[in-house]
Order: sequence, then structure tokens, then C-alpha cells
Amino acid sequence: MSLSGTLPSDLRFCTSLQTLDLSSNSISGGLPSSLCNWLPYLVSLDLSSNQLSGPLPAELSNCRFLNALILDHNSFSGSIPASIARLDRLKRLDLSDNQLSGAIPPSLPVSDPSAFANNPSLCGHPLHSCHSSLTRTSLIIIIASGVFGAAASLLLAFLIWRWRSKKHLAGAAGEDGLRWADRLRSSQHRLTEVSLFHKPIVKVKLADLMAATNGFHPNHIITAGSSRNGTAYKAVLRDGSALTVKRLHGCDLLEKPFRAEMNRLGQLRHPNLVPLLGFCLVEDERLLIYKNMPHGSISDLQFELDWPTRLKIGVGAARGIAWLHHGFQTPYIHQSISSSAVLLDEEYGARFTDIGILRLLTKTSEAGEQGYITPELAISTTVPLVATTKSDVYAFGVVLLELVTGQKAMEISECDYNGDVFKGSLVDWVCLLSASGRIGDVVDVCIRGKGYDGKIMQFLDVARQCVAARPQDRPLMYKVYESLKAIEGDDEEDELDEFPLSFGKDVV
Repeated sequence: MSLSGTLPSDLRFCTSLQTLDLSSNSISGGLPSSLCNWLPYLVSLDLSSNQLSGPLPAELSNCRFLNALILDHNSFSGSIPASIARLDRLKRLDLSDNQLSGAIPPSLPVSDPSAFANNPSLCGHPLHSCHSSLTRTSLIIIIASGVFGAAASLLLAFLIWRWRSKKHLAGAAGEDGLRWADRLRSSQHRLTEVSLFHKPIVKVKLADLMAATNGFHPNHIITAGSSRNGTAYKAVLRDGSALTVKRLHGCDLLEKPFRAEMNRLGQLRHPNLVPLLGFCLVEDERLLIYKNMPHGSISDLQFELDWPTRLKIGVGAARGIAWLHHGFQTPYIHQSISSSAVLLDEEYGARFTDIGILRLLTKTSEAGEQGYITPELAISTTVPLVATTKSDVYAFGVVLLELVTGQKAMEISECDYNGDVFKGSLVDWVCLLSASGRIGDVVDVCIRGKGYDGKIMQFLDVARQCVAARPQDRPLMYKVYESLKAIEGDDEEDELDEFPLSFGKDVV
């Protein structure tokens, strides 16, 4: 199936869209000058191999977050607007195989001549000089040399990056030959006590954790609880107790503030949170001790779950985050919500882990997982990211979309109109199908037509409200919880809840 006609103005309803790939179709007409006003958070625009024509609008510079602008194999004409040089995040530009003319703006930060190839009337760096008398053959040789040199440079850069990556991984969990764990084997460290928030009958020492994980061997690494922020290991103590030990990555907090933060987080107890049982400090290592969740995370199991279980998970997870936001005078912000942070207990009850873990880390660039970061946090690369309750709501909405669609936040297995795998985030995909009147197609085929379709669409509507582009348009978490609980049909009153949402229902 090939799309035809002009680019629709209905795209203005997809304000949260970050990736627009309509390549290899039969779309004609011009590029709307209002496109960047319709899609203010656009990161990647691929309209290659279509029948688009007319000038390139100078207003493309309003797409301030654009990393990729791919418009090759069309019939665009006229000059390249100098304003495009203001796209300081642009990493990939391809205007080849068009009918562009005139001089390439000298301020355009593109040195690859292939980006402008096959525009006969185009000149200027990195092509031939606008006043050059070079023959076509000479020009081809120059371009070919440039392409070859660029390819060689990229290959060299890749080899250097790979070598450095391997060197860096020499200090990472599970890939370092256990060097970091070897440092902990000395007798002076093995007797280090694990700080537990509830006094146990028998004291637990680092030696017990080492024995329970076979010296933190990679075979004990589990995906449930592991993330860019830390590696999780399953530990079974001699008495049969199952724990999860998480080794933090990039925590440079000194002992006193680290202990203070641990004591703060250790007081959080809720049926929908994974309890933090304790911690251990050894040299520069920071180990967190959690209760082990036997069924892993929903990112591992969501494709195998029936609808009632998915709904139960959504309600339970919403209750946990709502309690963090509205159960205290000062709300707790999770900051790291993703499907891999939602673990399942013995009864498939949802429990969030990694609460407040980013407060322990020094790398603000690691704030949030790709696909869950809100548009307002994604737009800044110079100002440190500041998470809010509304950014938690957005990330939670992505988790709900994963539950109802069976798709990953950044890995869409469905095809686009051309039969190619969709390129973009889950939010992009849902927005695109919604704009085309096909919102029902996003629902996982495994749960369709089994008597729950009405509730599924209500659930989907709540999820879409959560991922609204503007923070002020997203609901509060206690509203999300109440909406999901109503879909489930639970009439239990909040007053009877052991963990009521008693504070801050107007928190933003």
C-alpha cells in the first residue's frame, strides 16, 4: 500500500510526535511551512523517495530538536534556506537527488558531499565552488574521494569507539572478569555488615551475599531490576531467603548522604512497592538489598498475560505511584518509571522498584529510559533534567500503552503503510494510528474479541491522557488510579485503604 496526496494538516493533532517516517510513498505537493508548529518536538523527519516539490520552507528551523532531516529523492527546487543552519542538533541531513540550486549556505555544518549529490545546479562547500570550472568527471572524482574518506574516517572512529567500549566495560558488572567483585573478597571486606532496616534474627554480612551470588557471578544476573542505573543479582541465603542485590552504577555519594538517602527510602512500605530491605557500602561500591520478586518484570511477561491480569497490574502499579505522589505532604517522584521497573510478586501483584534511585546517581544524562522521557525533558541538553510528578505520569502512560498494545516503548513490531517495520516510539505509533482513525488497531491481538473490548478501550483512553504532550494536560496520578479502578469495577472506598491518598491531591 502506497500513500498518496499531500501531507495532511491533521498532523497538527500529533503534537507529541517525535519521529515521522513517510518515506517511499507517493506523497506530492509542498512541504507545509507550518509543519514544525504542528510537530514541535519532532526529532526525526524522513520524507525521502516521494513526489514532493516546491521550495524548502525556511520555517524548518523551528524544528529545534531535529536530529535527522531526510528529504532525498524528491523534486524540491530553489535554494537551501540559510535558516537550516540554526538546527544545532542536526546530525543527519540528506537533500540528494532533488532539483535544488544556488549556493549551499556556508554556515551549514555538513561536510559530506553525498548529502547534496545529484542536484545539478547546487554548488558551494562541500561540493565544487560556485565559480569553479571543474569538469563533471573531476567533480565525480572529488565527491567519490570525499565519500571514501568519510567512510574511512567513520570506520576508524568505530574501531576506536569499540576498543574504548571494551576497555570501559572492563569495569562493568558481568563483563569485567569479576574484577570489582574480586576487590571485595579480602578478609577485611567480607566481614562488612549489611545494614538492614528491620533487625534480623541473624546478622547478614557481605560474605553471605558473596556466597549467595557465587561471588556476584554473571550467571546470577537477572533482568528484573537491572537497568542502566545498576545490575541486579539474585541471591539465595543459606536459610532459603531470596533477595535481589543491586549494584549501582555511577554513584559517587559520600557515605553520610548515601546513608541518609537510604534511611529515607527504607521507610517506604506499600503493597505496590518493592521493599528496600537494606544496603551495603564497601569501598566505592554501593549495593542495595531488595525483596526478590519471583515473576520478574512486566517487560518480560506482558506478551503472555491475559487481559484481567494486565488490568490488575495497571491498577496496582497506579496505586503505588499515586501513593508516592499523594500519600505524603511532600510527594516522592519515582523518576525511573518503565516496564522493567514494574515487578510482579507471587500473586502477580504489581510492585515498583528503583524508587528515587536517580537521586543517588551523579549522571543526570541517565535520567529516564528512552521511550519514557517526556517531551519537555527531552528538549534540553544543556540544562539538567528536572523530573516532576507530571513526568512520572507520562512514563506511567507509556507503561499502560505497553500493557494494552503488547509492544515495547521503542521496539514496534507492527508494520507501517509500506509493509516496513514502524520506525519510532510507541507513543508515535499510537498517535499516528489515532490520527488516521485506526486507534482500535493498536490493541494487542491476543486480548481482542474476548469480551473485554469496552474495558480495553477505556484503559487505552486513560493511557493516552497520560502521554499528552503538554504537562498541564496530563491527569494527576490519583485520578489515573481512580479511573483504572473504576474500569476494574473495584468499589472499595479509599477510607478503608491502609495506605490512603491523604495529601497533595492538587500536586503538580
